[in-house]
Amino acid sequence: MKILHTSDLHVGKKLMGRERYAEYRAVFSELAAICKSEGVELVLIAGDVFDTYTPSAEAEEIFYSGVKELSNFSAVLVVSGNHDDYIRLTAAASLAEELNVYIVGNNAKCIKCKKKNGVYPEKSGFGWVIFANARGERVYINTLPYPNEARFKEGKTDESFEEKMSRWIATGEEGKTEKLPSVLLSHIFVAGGSVSDSEREIDLGGTRVVPLDLLPDCDYIALGHLHKRQRLGKNACYCGAPMQFTFDESGAKKSVNVFDLNEGGVQNFRQIEIESPRKLVRLQANGVENGIKLLESNKDYFVELTLNLGGPMLPSESAELHAFENLVSLKADVKGDVAANTVVSNKNKSSSQIFSDYYKLRYEREVPKDLLSLFLSLTEEE
Repeated sequence: MKILHTSDLHVGKKLMGRERYAEYRAVFSELAAICKSEGVELVLIAGDVFDTYTPSAEAEEIFYSGVKELSNFSAVLVVSGNHDDYIRLTAAASLAEELNVYIVGNNAKCIKCKKKNGVYPEKSGFGWVIFANARGERVYINTLPYPNEARFKEGKTDESFEEKMSRWIATGEEGKTEKLPSVLLSHIFVAGGSVSDSEREIDLGGTRVVPLDLLPDCDYIALGHLHKRQRLGKNACYCGAPMQFTFDESGAKKSVNVFDLNEGGVQNFRQIEIESPRKLVRLQANGVENGIKLLESNKDYFVELTLNLGGPMLPSESAELHAFENLVSLKADVKGDVAANTVVSNKNKSSSQIFSDYYKLRYEREVPKDLLSLFLSLTEEE
């Protein structure tokens, strides 16, 4: 069975206040084109469909139109991520199933099984589903959405997070009554994973880290949560987000994983690059004039520009720079005595960026991770 693995679409996420709706639409169209050209039968989306619990109407329309486009070529299976309100995400599940799109927001609910042309869910239980195709090929999927007690309707217990994770994973393995090619589809942070600025820090440095050896024995582990594409261990794969969301991802390749899964395991594994979203780039120039030249020669990119200056910028120079549509972030590194009097703008910065910048300015070192996590726990939802 031919499978495509993607995750962390974050539909509606802005780039420092800038809307990117057209890019999200283009991503879905590109995914549909890949499904058509590669003969993909099953698309796995490993969480964080939306960027917030309350996405805009346009963000929701983009997602549902997008998966409808995918369903013209493939069955689609989605699990919710920590940025998704799983109740809201699954509100249209009954309608989506008519299009061969299946959304899992809680591992205590089963997918409705109904034979369709092409690939369809043949059998399901709490936290698992078996997909079959017209050739008689079958694949077992352990479906584990972003796990916590509230989402799974559980009260507080003395169990550690690892013990709970072991139990939740085991629930999704209970349908393995025969030997089938198998996948774990989940939105979790596995120990050893490499992070970028675009992940929400509160969820990446705390206690909800899953040891690699806790993951089940299966042919492929389709993960979401981390935005860099990477492989952990033998077969645990973060395909990464299909778009660059922050400037630390400048130059990072974005892709989806496509592979065949059969009795012999994963075959013909490929990373197919996503080309449609606008790329981000960090540039540095000596002086305003050189900065303008760089912006002119990089009009296809969103730009973070750092200027090395001998003195403060004039208002007219700042206006000339900001006239460029591709300039997203402007930083000035002023040398000499005037640097102490330079005003630093916090416009379009996140609360974590402002706090980190203040701490570094005040104490001349990076903010400790545990202190940043404590700060974010007061300003952001988990």
